Amino acid sequence: MTIPVDQLTDPAVRAFVAAVNAGDRAAFAGVLAPGATMSDDGSDRDLDQWAEKEIFSSGGHMDVESEQADGRALVVRYRNDTWGEMRTAWRFLVGDDGKVTRFETGQA
Repeated sequence: MTIPVDQLTDPAVRAFVAAVNAGDRAAFAGVLAPGATMSDDGSDRDLDQWAEKEIFSSGGHMDVESEQADGRALVVRYRNDTWGEMRTAWRFLVGDDGKVTRFETGQA
């Protein structure tokens, strides 16, 4: 069972997932704080390069299975055209301005 995007608890995380699923680069950029950072499987990556490869040019999509930590920790069935589908964990740090300052993802 998945949680509908519009029912995710944290507004910044909800906007992040919606932007990914819509393939909307502008909305994705709008959800991120200036200088936002990210890691994949424990390694820091260039956020722009990673997002282009893993989300936008490969049809990335997030089906949220569960959320914790007031909606800032998700377990997601993530799929894209490169890797297929995998179960992943996502953690988000959100600043006082409601923008994502960092996200970390990896195998769940």
